[in-house]
Amino acid sequence: MPRERLFTRPFVLCSVANLAQGMSFNLFLHFPGFLKELGAGEVQIGFIFGLTAVAAILARPPIGRSMDTRGRRGVILVGGALNLLVCALYLSVTALGPWIYLIRVLHGLSEAMLFTSLFTYAADYVPAARRTEGLALFGVSGMLPISLSGVLGDALLERFDYTALFAAALAFAALSLLLSLPLRDRPRSAGAHEPSRGFLAALRQAELIPLWWMGGVFAFALAAVFTFTKTFVMETGLGSVGAFFSAYAGAAIAMRVLLGWVPDRVGPKRALFPSLASLATGLTLLALAETSGQVATAGVLCGFGHGFAFPILFGLVVSRARETERGSAMAIYTALFDGGVLIGGPSFGAVIAIAGYPAMFATAALAVVAGALLFAVWDRQR
Repeated sequence: MPRERLFTRPFVLCSVANLAQGMSFNLFLHFPGFLKELGAGEVQIGFIFGLTAVAAILARPPIGRSMDTRGRRGVILVGGALNLLVCALYLSVTALGPWIYLIRVLHGLSEAMLFTSLFTYAADYVPAARRTEGLALFGVSGMLPISLSGVLGDALLERFDYTALFAAALAFAALSLLLSLPLRDRPRSAGAHEPSRGFLAALRQAELIPLWWMGGVFAFALAAVFTFTKTFVMETGLGSVGAFFSAYAGAAIAMRVLLGWVPDRVGPKRALFPSLASLATGLTLLALAETSGQVATAGVLCGFGHGFAFPILFGLVVSRARETERGSAMAIYTALFDGGVLIGGPSFGAVIAIAGYPAMFATAALAVVAGALLFAVWDRQR
């Protein structure tokens, strides 16, 4: 019996739209450097990123409910239009103050809408028997911009200034919105008769709670990398943002393209724990790094971990949630990554201020190990 197709027209179109919005969003890996130039310290940078996360988290319940009752397309289009506006507003920032805080709040809202709706739309079109593989391949459209935007940002800032960076983000936001226009919602399956119980019911569903825990720990650890790699490079002179995230994304993409079938074949959880171990090892190497080569190697190890851990947890959430509550469940899952920034940004910034970057990365590695051990015990019967 032939396997069901992954690369349908809606899946591919959604992937390309996600690639474009990912290029826009990941150019802001360089944003801490802009804040640094304006006079912000690590704690304030963490706070500003945390503010964005608060807005994104608060937006998740109505986003999830809207997707469950009205479909994904409307959220995708509104989020894309808001993202276009926000990227344009960055061009008006000249100093720290209330204006930049407002823009970051709006950016949090737009990314919450796009991140949640595009991933949920993709999940709707992935065959159940190839769920982890399909979501892993869709995730390539989100991982590739980490590398490309890191390198593009390095090149733009070497020749121009942050105005050029924001203009590039605006252009990619416009492209993503245009690519989203043809997307249409998939009709629900014939068996999806049960009504949606709402956002809180999905949040409290017993089978999902351990996944919320592990996803939250994973997201917390990633905040160390995605919030502070820029300032780590500026402080130590080791490597570059583009080189680190190219190694990171390249490793993650290789895992997904070449080995994306493994979790569905051996079982998602059997593939999850080695992935988390690789992430913890990469963070530990960052804590010990003394050369640019070691920083790049750490990027590879972290990328291997991210490459499997995200789609595995994503696929488990989709499998365990009710189809009529998939939008709410995905809103919660994607909110975990904003929660990681909200808690991890200021927390890791404080650790840097007190004990430095090595202690910060070591703390993130310890969190992954401890969180995975607790998850293994908690979810052992599933």
